[in-house]
Amino acid sequence: MLTTLVIIFVVAYASIALEHPLRVNKSASALIAAGLLWTVYALMGGDHHLVSENLNESVASTAQIVFFLMGAMTIVEVVDAHNGFYVITSRIKTKKLTTLLWLVGFVSFFLSSILDNLTTTIVMISLMKKLIDRHDDRLFFAGIIVIAANAGGAWTPIGDVTTTMLWIGGQITTLNIMQGVFLPSIACLVVPLTLMAFVLRGKVVVEPKNNGNGRKIQTTLFEQNFMFFMGIGTLVAVPVFKSVTHLPPFLGILFGLGILWLVGEILHRNKLDEFKEHLTLVAALKRIDMSCIVFFVGILLAVATLEHSHILASLAQWLNHTVGRMDVIVTLIGLASAVVDNVPLVAASMGMYDMQTYPADSFLWEFMAYCAGTGGSILIIGSAAGVAAMGLEKIHFIWYARKIGGLAALGYFSGIVVYILQYKLLHAVG
Repeated sequence: MLTTLVIIFVVAYASIALEHPLRVNKSASALIAAGLLWTVYALMGGDHHLVSENLNESVASTAQIVFFLMGAMTIVEVVDAHNGFYVITSRIKTKKLTTLLWLVGFVSFFLSSILDNLTTTIVMISLMKKLIDRHDDRLFFAGIIVIAANAGGAWTPIGDVTTTMLWIGGQITTLNIMQGVFLPSIACLVVPLTLMAFVLRGKVVVEPKNNGNGRKIQTTLFEQNFMFFMGIGTLVAVPVFKSVTHLPPFLGILFGLGILWLVGEILHRNKLDEFKEHLTLVAALKRIDMSCIVFFVGILLAVATLEHSHILASLAQWLNHTVGRMDVIVTLIGLASAVVDNVPLVAASMGMYDMQTYPADSFLWEFMAYCAGTGGSILIIGSAAGVAAMGLEKIHFIWYARKIGGLAALGYFSGIVVYILQYKLLHAVG
């Protein structure tokens, strides 16, 4: 059974990677993979009750991510419909593509540490569509946004789901993870950002002919500012909501979406239907990219079978017995997260290593937070941020692997060097 599951996953992965030459949408490949993998698992697994429980658990965890994605994308669409991003785009005056690249990279990095890498990617890529007309240029920016969002999410407890898992599990604490992983995360961003700036040197920013002010439906300056700050405020409030209530982030984003919906209805209650239709949440829901969401469902359910069939746990144990060195093992786990979801990899690792042997804030847990958080940038489907970018900007797997993957790998290993040197230096002094 395990061999069959691995073969199906590899074939599906190849079809996603070769989406463009095969001319088969990646969402179809992901859904077929999920269906086949769960069918094989159910027929050959033996315990049908256990398989049903595993599927229900996987659907629940997948639904949380999908609901969050739908909520965040809808909020961004509402802000866009009100020309809210003009609040930012009107203040960016640079004509140099490289200057804009550095600005976008660092804004994405720090925004991700406050929000999370998925929300940051959605917001920043939507913003780039208002600033840059050429799709080829936007693809490079999308790659840097993915790298920056994943790097920024790794050094705070709320910036990445794997860091949050380690934080909730007690393996890391807030101040120590921020102090220990900040510099490696900066290195992970700065190295590919520097190389990308060199590639794009000399290019100028070509603005869209209609970047938000030439719409048929006009909004007032008050409406632009109000809905922009309401939308961004809702996104920023989600990690606060999670910290206070200990409820999952998807409920916070849906709660905020409801509030934004109500505020929008009140704001436009006196307008004629033909003028307010484009500004409503109903219209925004129609504009979000459902193929991106369907791909998310398929790929997450497909990877879940590898988790429940213990393939990932077996891989982690094999690494432990074969390699032995903890720094090499964690580095490999980070690289593996570029291929499969980092959540089950970290979950398997948390189950493998007890906290009596590896207490809170030890080398293992901090290093794993960095590697699992940033390793996914090497391939486009290695992180939630990458999958979102793939859907929003129609990025092809092969293009990302050729143009961005190598830069992301250099950043990943640069951060590893910085973390290990920093760790040895601090503990030598201590």
